[in-house]
Amino acid sequence: MTWSVKGLIFAAVVVWAGLQTIGCGQAGDKAADLEIPRGYMAQIRVEQGDRVFGFGPFVGYYFRPETPGDFTRLKFVCFNERSFYTKDLPENTRLFEGTAVLTRLPESDFEIPASGRINPVYFSEAPAQWVVTRPAPKDEFLHFHSCYDARGAVLTGYWFRHAAVAGFTYDMGGRVGADSPLYHEVFPGIDRGFARIIEFDHGPE
Repeated sequence: MTWSVKGLIFAAVVVWAGLQTIGCGQAGDKAADLEIPRGYMAQIRVEQGDRVFGFGPFVGYYFRPETPGDFTRLKFVCFNERSFYTKDLPENTRLFEGTAVLTRLPESDFEIPASGRINPVYFSEAPAQWVVTRPAPKDEFLHFHSCYDARGAVLTGYWFRHAAVAGFTYDMGGRVGADSPLYHEVFPGIDRGFARIIEFDHGPE
């Protein structure tokens, strides 16, 4: 077969266009811009009586009080920062929004774990008197994250109600599989599949 100069140029253009199309298909994997809503903060200070606690930061979460100056109820947003929560969606995609309610867990003989900064206690292991402090509706407030003071984690913290704004597999960025209690399919709306977990946060270094 004999190729003319025009034919070679046309073939080259077709190949180039095909490569460009492939590139466009992969563009969705690029990091999105991290757009934190106005007034949201990664870290807050919480006053309870004569004590002041810290809360946050942890990956991807930002908070603001529902009522200015009142930190008993927060609004929050959660992003896929550093692709930490899912590999299905681009880095920095907004995953959740929701409500967090300040709660103090009752005293218990249960020893708060302290092996690292954030230590999980699943509902199946936690004292029943902690689990029943969930606000209504209880099947929607499934995750507790503690505050901390200079000595470490405290019993005061927030119960979270996660509402997904996208569908994805919650796989901790591919770091956990279906055998993990964290792993689940997320659909837009209230995430009732979120891990039933109480986390004790000893605070950033």
